[in-house]
Amino acid sequence: MDHNTNGPEHGQERRYVARPKVCQFCIDKHLAIDYKQTDVLRRFVTEEGKIRPRRQTGTCAKHQRQLAGAVKRARHIGLLPFTGGSWDDEG
Repeated sequence: MDHNTNGPEHGQERRYVARPKVCQFCIDKHLAIDYKQTDVLRRFVTEEGKIRPRRQTGTCAKHQRQLAGAVKRARHIGLLPFTGGSWDDEG
């Protein structure tokens, strides 16, 4: 019989998954922050449409500012939604 009580089967859920705190944009110099690359930007936006903070994504301050600007620009143009709701639900 296993007496490990730290697992989710005993009512305790693991809320935070530790991620490496390394800026992806500093490691890969070819990875650019561009408002037109919505597939890259969606990784840094929550389901509700909020920009993920640095402590979750691990980006450095310089790239976090560029990322926030790119997300805001993509929202303004219409490439990303302002809210988390799907655009298919509007009509």
